[in-house]
Amino acid sequence: MAIWRRWRSPYLFFILLLLVLPLLLTISDLHRGTISQIPRRNPSKKSDHIVLGPAAGQGMPDRLQCQGLKAMNEIRSSNTKQEYNNCDTVTFVTVFTVYSSYLKTQSAKVDDKSLGTVTVGNTSYTKTERSMAVLNIFVKFIQVSMPRSNVIILTDPASEFSVEKNSVTILAIHGDYSRENLMLQRIRSYIIFLEQKLEEHPERLKCVNHYIFTDSDIAVVDNLAHIFQEYPNFHLALTFRNNKDQPLNSGFIAIRGTTEGILRAKTFLQEVLEVYSTKYMKASRMLGDQLSLAWVVKSHLSFAFKKFSRHEAFSGDMNGTSVLFLPCAIYNWTPPEGAGQFHGMPLDVKVVHFKGSRKRLMLESWNFFNSTSNLSDMLCLILASGRTKYDF
Repeated sequence: MAIWRRWRSPYLFFILLLLVLPLLLTISDLHRGTISQIPRRNPSKKSDHIVLGPAAGQGMPDRLQCQGLKAMNEIRSSNTKQEYNNCDTVTFVTVFTVYSSYLKTQSAKVDDKSLGTVTVGNTSYTKTERSMAVLNIFVKFIQVSMPRSNVIILTDPASEFSVEKNSVTILAIHGDYSRENLMLQRIRSYIIFLEQKLEEHPERLKCVNHYIFTDSDIAVVDNLAHIFQEYPNFHLALTFRNNKDQPLNSGFIAIRGTTEGILRAKTFLQEVLEVYSTKYMKASRMLGDQLSLAWVVKSHLSFAFKKFSRHEAFSGDMNGTSVLFLPCAIYNWTPPEGAGQFHGMPLDVKVVHFKGSRKRLMLESWNFFNSTSNLSDMLCLILASGRTKYDF
């Protein structure tokens, strides 16, 4: 027992600790050395070329199936016979501006690095030129999928640019188009545009010109005129996804072109603008518009949020305004969410949205389509490369 008491002495504990500690430090050093030798992926690094990965949704029903960049099935096109049997049209409206600092830089003789030059295919672009390239490709996709449609670009009167397409109109609307205020100004420009349409709108029209307000970094890959025929009673349409904080995306807003439709859409956007100006000015550069949309819809149609997980179109009434909710998975599909939330690409996808750092992918996709004329194969390219963040 005396010996046992000696072993329990606190002095002995410290002696054992001093003997074992060097061994523990050696093991720890070896472990750290092994980890440091394993290549680590840098999530902040953005690619300056297309990176292909596995295409999401393979083996799932009603999803695009790809073998490499070859589509094994075809996307489903909308039935457009009804559209061509009447005289209704669809006009796309987007907000775009060119900043004066870019114009000065473009005109100055400086090196490519200071211009932020990037190369896509065989073409090099400055910052201004790549923005213009995105805008032009936005128009080209519309012309392929909806050749009867027109495009109206709302812009700052100080912006000087041109688009060489007969179907495009550039409309100057005064306002603050600075980067910090652009999302707020976009809503204001939409409202002013609708007010102008109300002033020139006859009471009765045999033919109706509907409007779709969109971001300019989208590709329309199918005819959208069916929305106004398949859902004949809505005034305003929004796109939704199963996202708790930002369930509504402002990059796609469809408006029925009747006098009542335009008036009710204007009233709705005025309420969104009021909420934006009073509650979300700290998010004026980004997300403020989407947060404001969600706030307005939730204040009138709280039940809608329970339906956002179903990926099915539904309608709701907001003080006499009929709002149609369309699933983003079809009408506002985004590459990274196709790899996750949407689980691949639905065969009836209508709009692909290259938001965030995927403008390079938009340009590369158009180049691919331009060389193959195969829309489904192009969508396989988007599906396989959409997880990557690119340099612009």
